[in-house]
Parts: sequence; structure tokens; C-alpha cells
Amino acid sequence: MKINVTLPFDNVEKADEFCTPEAVREIAQHIEKLGFNAGNVTDHPCPTARWRDSGGHDAQDPFVMLSLVAAHTTTLRLQTGILVATYRNPFITARAASTLDVFSNGRLTLGMGAGYLKGEYFALGVDFEQRNDLFDEHIKAMRLAWTGEEFDFEGTGYNARGSRMRPAPVQKPGIPIYIGGNAKRAIRRAVELGDGWNPFFTGNLSTATTRTQSMSGEEDLASGIQYMKEHCEKVGREEPPVVFLASIMQPGEKWDAAAVLDRIGQYKELGVIGASAHVEGNTRAEWCDNASRFAEEVLQKI
Repeated sequence: MKINVTLPFDNVEKADEFCTPEAVREIAQHIEKLGFNAGNVTDHPCPTARWRDSGGHDAQDPFVMLSLVAAHTTTLRLQTGILVATYRNPFITARAASTLDVFSNGRLTLGMGAGYLKGEYFALGVDFEQRNDLFDEHIKAMRLAWTGEEFDFEGTGYNARGSRMRPAPVQKPGIPIYIGGNAKRAIRRAVELGDGWNPFFTGNLSTATTRTQSMSGEEDLASGIQYMKEHCEKVGREEPPVVFLASIMQPGEKWDAAAVLDRIGQYKELGVIGASAHVEGNTRAEWCDNASRFAEEVLQKI
């Protein structure tokens, strides 16, 4: 069971602690030494102040942050959780991802989703109502670009003619894409276009806000996995996507080692290969201490 950790560099309220080059170096090297599988970052280039002030969060540029983390590590994987595919031209995303994969020696995983913030879509000039169709299109365009061969691709508002993107990613046949979201369309997308499914527990979060199907526990997760297997049979996919949970615990839930280990065991029985953990800390030292405690009480006992 692989365990990722969400990186704390979005904590701009304590910028002196978490938004410095020293913080990146110290935290990245610390979690690598502890044995975490990957560091996760999210993606909100231009959220509304209203969303941010009502429970949302800030976010650094995911490719910049993961590049900085890569420069201070050698084995730690780098994961977006999640990158909103349609915020950028797909070839801009494909180039950034390919560059990072090459210079990190093949350590990137792209957790990607359709996104749900209308205000952010408006700010970036992208049609919110078309986001799902655009997402599918962007995945196809990116995978084509990652072949390293000449290609043509006509998309919505862009047209690649005789294009070629080199160097291709280190990982073959391309960078792994984990599809985020709980809805059946997200599961179908994972089967048809992805390498993995990256669901998340919604807890008491409003589905009107998150704009995805509620997932409250193992029963819902098992139901989603069953639907995924059924869709694999329907479309003729022999090997189903891997399942990597976006979070071990419910939103806002306080963890203890016994509860986490118990849940990890349950997830593993369902076929889940990994999950992400959230570590709290008001200072860099406190965050690193809590990460060490998690490693000692959980990682070393898996």
C-alpha cells in the first residue's frame, strides 16, 4: 500500500514557515527519508476570494512546486492531486509534464480532474459547461503529444498540424494519469482514458459545492470499484485502472494510528493500491514532527 502526503506549501498564512526555498528542501527531503511514496500538490490558478474565504484554500503552481521538490529528492514520486486539465491548452500541460518527467527521471503521476469552480473557469476563459467533453479531448491530445512522434490533432479552438514534442516522457507509454472524481462519468473516463481512478471521500462536504457524487465510506468505494470493473468488461479493457484514494480519512476527521491502519487494511482488500494522507502543523518543525509520527505509527506497520 503506497502512501502519499499532501505538501503544505499552500499555507500562505504562514509563508515564513512554508513558502520559502528552505521549506521545500527540508520538507521534501524529510518525507522522502520517511518513506512516503509521493508528495501531492493541487491546482487553483485563479480561484474566487469568496470560495477561498468560505473554506477553500490557496495553491501554488503545481509544476513549479513539483519541480522544486524534484530538485531536492531522488526517489520521491511527484503527484498532482488534482490538476484541472481544461484550465490550460493540452499541449502546454503535456510539455510541462513531459519536461518534469524527464528531469525527475520518470517520477511524475498526473492526478487530473474536470474541476468544479465556475468562477475560476470564468477567470481563465474556459467554458464551464463543456468541461467534461474538453477533459476527454485534452487527455487524448496529451497522450498523442507524448509519443514523441509527429502528429496532427484538431481540438476545440486549437489545431496541431505536423507537430512534434521531444523529449518524450521517461515513463512509457506515457505519464500515468489518475482520473479524479466519484461520479460514474469519472469512473468511465478512468476506464476509457486513464491509468487509474482517484476517488475521494466527501464526508460532510456539500455535493453542490464539490459537484461530484458523494462518497461516504468503504461501501460507496466498493460500489464504485464494482462499476469500474463492469465498465471494463463492457468496453473490453482487460486490466482495470488502479485505484488510488485521494485521502485516507474523511474531510476534517482526526486520525489515530489504529484507525488509519484498520482502514488501510480495508482499502487493500478492495484492491486499492494507495492513498494520500494529510499532515497538520502550524510550523515547519511541527509539520515534520507529525509526519515522522505518522511514518512511525503507520508507514512502518503497513
